[in-house]
Amino acid sequence: MKLAGRWEMDEARLIVGAMVILALATSILVVLPYLLLREIRPPAGLKPYSEAEWRGRQVYIANGCVYCHSQQPRDPRQSPADQQRGWGRPSIAGDYAYDRPHLLGTMRTGPDLLNIGARQPSRDWHLGHLYQPRAYVPGSIMPAYPFLFEARKGPAKAGEVVVHLPPDYSEPGVTLVAKPEALDLVAYLLALDRTYPAWPQPKEVAKP
Repeated sequence: MKLAGRWEMDEARLIVGAMVILALATSILVVLPYLLLREIRPPAGLKPYSEAEWRGRQVYIANGCVYCHSQQPRDPRQSPADQQRGWGRPSIAGDYAYDRPHLLGTMRTGPDLLNIGARQPSRDWHLGHLYQPRAYVPGSIMPAYPFLFEARKGPAKAGEVVVHLPPDYSEPGVTLVAKPEALDLVAYLLALDRTYPAWPQPKEVAKP
């Protein structure tokens, strides 16, 4: 009986200890960040996504772009290389105010994309790069996404967006047309522009 009582007491202590650890972890990892960030508002220069950009964001997620690209340039004190590469200022919590879910990323097989819309504002470049990355970045290991395009003989139809590849990658007599998914994805990439000031700028004091 005494042995059974000890086992029951040990089990109770184990359960209580586990619950305390779980509660502490939840407080540190969930509750505390929520309390710190709940009052954060979008920076003045950040715009909500348009319908096309939001659809493109879903294409970005569906094709696993987040597995190879981050969206969080680091502070120069942590990684001077991020600024040297021209990836932009360190990100702040407000930069992600309209992101659900957040796409911070954990890998950098490819470059950080938080400011790709500012670094490369050409829609034509992005469309061609999606179709054949190595035509624009020699040696790139990024996969091609030809299923986001349609290659056909003859001219494009009215309203269609034609992709013009470099001569070495284009096929005579074939018209390459971007599908709506490709256009939406590029619209999302072009929307990734966090070049506005991270913090409100101090107002100038009028000189007497």
